[in-house]
Amino acid sequence: MRAAWYTREADNMAENTGVALERAQVKTAVQALQAFLKTKATGDSLFLDDAQQISLLFTLWKIPKAAQTIRIPLPHGQRPDTEEICLFTRDEPKMTAEQTQRFYKKLLEERGVKNVSEIIPYKILKTEYKPHEAKRRLLGNFDLFLSDERVRRLLPSHLGKHFYERKKEPLSVNLQSKNLARDMERVIQGTSLKVTNKGCCCMARVAHSGMTADEVTENIEAAVQTVVAKLRIKGPVMKLIHIKSQTSVALPVYTSELSNLGVLEDKQAQIRKEKAAVKKQEKEEKKKKKMTVTEDVKQADTPAKGKGEKRKVEEEEIPQLVSIETPSKKPKQQKTPKKKQLEKVPKPARGKKGAKKGAKAQNKRTKKAGKTDFKVKRKVPKVK
Repeated sequence: MRAAWYTREADNMAENTGVALERAQVKTAVQALQAFLKTKATGDSLFLDDAQQISLLFTLWKIPKAAQTIRIPLPHGQRPDTEEICLFTRDEPKMTAEQTQRFYKKLLEERGVKNVSEIIPYKILKTEYKPHEAKRRLLGNFDLFLSDERVRRLLPSHLGKHFYERKKEPLSVNLQSKNLARDMERVIQGTSLKVTNKGCCCMARVAHSGMTADEVTENIEAAVQTVVAKLRIKGPVMKLIHIKSQTSVALPVYTSELSNLGVLEDKQAQIRKEKAAVKKQEKEEKKKKKMTVTEDVKQADTPAKGKGEKRKVEEEEIPQLVSIETPSKKPKQQKTPKKKQLEKVPKPARGKKGAKKGAKAQNKRTKKAGKTDFKVKRKVPKVK
C-alpha cells in the first residue's frame, strides 16, 4: 500500500513540476551503493560504524535568490536508535535547574518520548557551558540537538559558531503540543535541506546503510517530492539528483532533459524582453514630462494679450503708497558772531524766559552806547 501511494504521488509530482523519478533506477542505485558499503566495511569493521549516512545531492538549474531551509518528513526513520539526542528547555518559573530537568523528564515519559538522552535547561547552558572547551565537548557528545521553540532565538549567542559550521544547530520543537510524541518523532526521524544563495548544489541526509533498499527508495521519493514542492523557484528546478554516502562516489538517480534548458532560455529571453519594454515605457514617460514642463515655462515667459491688459488695469487701479515722514529732532540753530548780533534786532521772546533774555540784551547795548558818548564829550584841551 505504501509503495502504491508513493508511486501515485510521484506521478502527480512529475505532472506538476516536470521531475519524474523512475523507481527501478532509484532502487538499482541504492542496491549498488549498499553493496559498495558492505564490501568497504568487511575489512575495517572494527573502525567503521555499522550504519553510514546516505544522502541526496541536488543540483539546481539556477542559483536561488534567497536562502531557504526545508523540513522534510520521511516515512522511515533515518536515524538509528543508538544516536544520542540532547534537548534544550526553558527555565520554569519558581523552579531550580534540577527541578526543571525532572519536570521535563517526567513530561516526556508521560507523552511516550524515549529518544531524548539528556535535558539541559537554559540556565545551565549559560553557566556550565560558558567556556569554549565545554561547548566543544557538548558538540562532540551528541548527534542531534533539539530546543524548545520558546528558547530557540536565545541559543545562537550561547552555543557558538561550531554548532552551525558542523550543521548541528538545534531544531525547534513545540513542547506544549498535544501530540508531542508524533511531533518529536517527525523532527528526529525527518531531515532538513539548506538551500543557499551562494551555489546551485545542496545536500540532505535521507537514510542509513542499515535500512532495506525499499525503505531507502521510499525515503528518496518523499524527499524529492517535498523539496520540489517547497523550493521558491519558478519553472524547471532540478537539473541532477545523485545518491551518495560519506565515502562513496555519487550515483545518478535523476537527470533532466535538455528541453528544460530550452524552456529556461525561452523564459529568460521573455523576462529580458519584458524588462526592456518596461525601460522603454519609463523613458517615454520621462520625455513626456520634460516636454510638458518646457511648454509650461514658455507660456509663463510669453503671457497672452488679455492677461497683459488685465495686469495694466490692475496696476492703474492700485493707489500708490506715499511714505510718511516721521518727525525728527529740531535742527540746532547756528551761532552768529557778536558783531552781527549787535546789528540784528532781537525778536520778541515768547514767555517769561524770552522776555528776560531780551531785557538783558537791551541793557548791555545801552551801557556800551553811554560809554562811547562819555568818552567823546570829555575831551580836555592840552595846555601849552
